[in-house]
Amino acid sequence: MTFSREIEDLVHFSVINVNKPSGMRSNEVDKKIGKIFNVKRVGHAGTLDPKASGVLLVAIDEATKILRFLMESDKEYEGIMYLHRDVNYEKLRSVIDEKFTGLITQIPPLKSRVSRKPRQRKVYFFEVLRKEGKNVFFRTRVEAGTYIRKLVHDIGEGVGCGAHLRYLTRTRSGKFDISNSKTIDEIERAYEKWRMGDASEIKNILIPIEDVLEIPKLKIKWEKILRILKGGPVRRQDIIGDFEIKVGSNVGLFTPEGEMLGLGIVVSNKKVKTDRIFINKKRNI
Repeated sequence: MTFSREIEDLVHFSVINVNKPSGMRSNEVDKKIGKIFNVKRVGHAGTLDPKASGVLLVAIDEATKILRFLMESDKEYEGIMYLHRDVNYEKLRSVIDEKFTGLITQIPPLKSRVSRKPRQRKVYFFEVLRKEGKNVFFRTRVEAGTYIRKLVHDIGEGVGCGAHLRYLTRTRSGKFDISNSKTIDEIERAYEKWRMGDASEIKNILIPIEDVLEIPKLKIKWEKILRILKGGPVRRQDIIGDFEIKVGSNVGLFTPEGEMLGLGIVVSNKKVKTDRIFINKKRNI
């Protein structure tokens, strides 16, 4: 198998750290990536609203099966909050520290796709970087599912002056940082260079499923793989090495050489139920 062939196979099992531009919807980014790589199944983890920019993890083909894990990752943002009436820094900082750090209760906005019921989310920190008149430059890290635009609105209400979000960029999603993200133009150029015989850039853009997930990894004995790919459960005797993982945990299923086969859920100290199996015909398994 040539290196070029390996890249072509890898496309179907990869995630890309895309730097979404402001003014584009997240599903439009999916369509762009799908068109570049000529694939139909493309999806993203953690929707960014059209005006926001930054890290958007886009999964291709078989990698779309791991999107729910990526959606659960904490997120970091930088932005500008515009106060409708100027307030002093000390009051702003006090309200944020007392009411909008730690566990908060948030009602999703009207345009959200989820039920508008109060729910708790964790704000790890909300740091005011600087204040220039009514413009408040901030950095925050939040639990997945936290609406930053709503958070800023609520802070404005808490301070008593009102506020709205003027600018927002996602700087991190889980372990993926904006410094390693790629623009759509960069991705398209790398793809064209690969098609011309230079794979040096595309191999740094396509992130294999194996390198994306941060869950326990179980290596399966070669002679047991075919049965498991057909949906059979994973038993203790099918696994290479020790098996001491908490019941209810998600795990990755791998070949002895470290190539991912699928996902599973630990149902007992002797058994793992297969959750999602990847199509591995392209990988000659």
